[in-house]
Amino acid sequence: MSDFLRSYLTVGFFAVLAVLMVALMLGVGAVLRPDRPQKQKYVTYESGVDPVGDGWSQSTLRYYLFALLFVMFDVEAVFIFPWATRLEVYGVFGLVEMAIFIFILALGLFYAWRKRVLRWV
Repeated sequence: MSDFLRSYLTVGFFAVLAVLMVALMLGVGAVLRPDRPQKQKYVTYESGVDPVGDGWSQSTLRYYLFALLFVMFDVEAVFIFPWATRLEVYGVFGLVEMAIFIFILALGLFYAWRKRVLRWV
């Protein structure tokens, strides 16, 4: 058997061993844990408020859009930082590419601003 095949068999062996170990741990947990089903455990729960009566309402979509915009611009920072540290290597081509990238993100910000997604109230 070649060393190349032996290394893949070693990885496969450890993968199978890991799956078996996880299955064993889940099985032992299923056998040992207490099982006391109650009606209150299966009630929908949102932000500490019971979903019954007049006082309950779901969160508006605006909060989710605001969070999505935050993630989008956070990811932008992740892409801009390595570019900024290696700008001299990329030259004019890198500058143009980053300008296009920032322009597309600015269009997204302008669109969200026009749709009034950024208003908190």
